[in-house]
Amino acid sequence: MFSDAAAAMAQVLSPLLRGVLLKAVGLAIALLVVLGIGLNLVLGWLVDIPTYPWLETIVALMAGLGILFGALYLVPAVSSLVAGLFLDDVAEAVERASYPGRPMGVAQPVLRSVLLSVRFFLLVLSLNLCALLLLLVPGVNIIIFFVLNAYLLSREYFEMAAMRYASPEGARALRRQHAGTVFLAGFLIAPLLMIPILNLITPIYGTAFMVHLHQRLLAKSGWRHMEKL
Repeated sequence: MFSDAAAAMAQVLSPLLRGVLLKAVGLAIALLVVLGIGLNLVLGWLVDIPTYPWLETIVALMAGLGILFGALYLVPAVSSLVAGLFLDDVAEAVERASYPGRPMGVAQPVLRSVLLSVRFFLLVLSLNLCALLLLLVPGVNIIIFFVLNAYLLSREYFEMAAMRYASPEGARALRRQHAGTVFLAGFLIAPLLMIPILNLITPIYGTAFMVHLHQRLLAKSGWRHMEKL
């Protein structure tokens, strides 16, 4: 598992994935800016309510906390959306470079990729907003943040990589067969979310990592889940 993570990080920082990385980071930044502008407009509208001065104070405090923690809680959701859009580009490059003797995966139809990305974006966003409610409980919120995102990111990135070789049902079956390994792998992805700038490479790194992990587990299972090939 650690060798898979190291190989993925090396490829993310190499010319192999540089083009995809620049596009994914650019899109992630653009999405975060749009979300930030939207939040600012909502907060501005609330602050402009003169009848409730106490509300202005609360909103000001929320805005301060939002500046500090907002990006941290939005990056997982944004990265999940970006991952779905660039997964096949990343997966194909990694498969060609690292597994030239094995069958190539089949790219997902564009519409399915978009729908899966949007679905997972909404899921991660809603669950991380729920975790945000525990912000005032020291320590607990950080633990929940890591465990939640380790599970969600590992599950989604792994299943997306597996669906290049199998149906959604087959991908889920392979993940369940190796549920512990996949979940633990998520703890090698989630820490990136805490590091500014580096958290923007999470979707590319996570995808490459899960491609390596999937290839290893697929071989271990005797290639039984290669339904598309």
